Amino acid sequence: MKASALEFRLRMWIQIVIVFLGFWAPWLGPLDWSRRISTLAWLAMEISRIGIASFAVATPVVIVAGGLAAAIGMILRVWGAAYLGYGTVHHEEMQGGAVIAAGPFRLMRNPLYVGGWFMMLAFCLLMTPSGALFTMVLETIFYLRLILGEEAFLTEKLGEPYKEYLRAVPRLVPRLRSSLPAAAARPHWLTAVLTELNPIGIFVALAFLSWRYDNELMLKFILATFVLSMVVRGLMKTPIPTAVFLIVALVVRFAFHQADLKALLIAFGAALIAYALLPRKESKAEAV
Repeated sequence: MKASALEFRLRMWIQIVIVFLGFWAPWLGPLDWSRRISTLAWLAMEISRIGIASFAVATPVVIVAGGLAAAIGMILRVWGAAYLGYGTVHHEEMQGGAVIAAGPFRLMRNPLYVGGWFMMLAFCLLMTPSGALFTMVLETIFYLRLILGEEAFLTEKLGEPYKEYLRAVPRLVPRLRSSLPAAAARPHWLTAVLTELNPIGIFVALAFLSWRYDNELMLKFILATFVLSMVVRGLMKTPIPTAVFLIVALVVRFAFHQADLKALLIAFGAALIAYALLPRKESKAEAV
């Protein structure tokens, strides 16, 4: 059941496809937002229908619950990324340098995946009920596969020290206290915040913008934070193509007055061209 190396390498794109299908929900027919109801509104109506509370009371209760889920996701993602480091969190390959028993990793083994799950749970409130169910089922299965894949890799790579860590720290449900001594790790908070803007954006959307009852506004805000987080990660990893993306997107959008999506697609194409034109570093084998 563990994820393959290919799944790990493509984990972000796999999740993007899952979320896209969840929002599209093609099994419901043509996409028409005016005729579709969000899970947030559906839950409030169901609570009202079965007589637990009126719709006027149920709606803010669901919003608060969504905001709490988003807050948990945001905290775990930023906290975990601060201690694990950008290079490990967003690397294309599994990394196994040493056992990290610092920050949230002293309390639970997978704070980043648990945080991502809560983030997705909050985000799904903006989908239709069937789309939210589809997304959460697939995301849960995918996260579990990633966790099992990483644990198998780290067990083989690190051996007994990691096996001791497995015995001392729970996989998903955190312990309030840890028996492990705190590792001497320095958190990088600014980098973590900048590279985890998407969970922060989902929290802001659910905790604050949702009170305006405007799903389109929330989706645009979350999409903007996702694009911004990708830009930040790109500047850290491939600055020249990312700079090309930013310049072309701004020029197409504001100088040529094209739609946001069209500007992003053109800029993405320009960035791909810039990346393809970059000189490639010689591998060690080639250099010898």
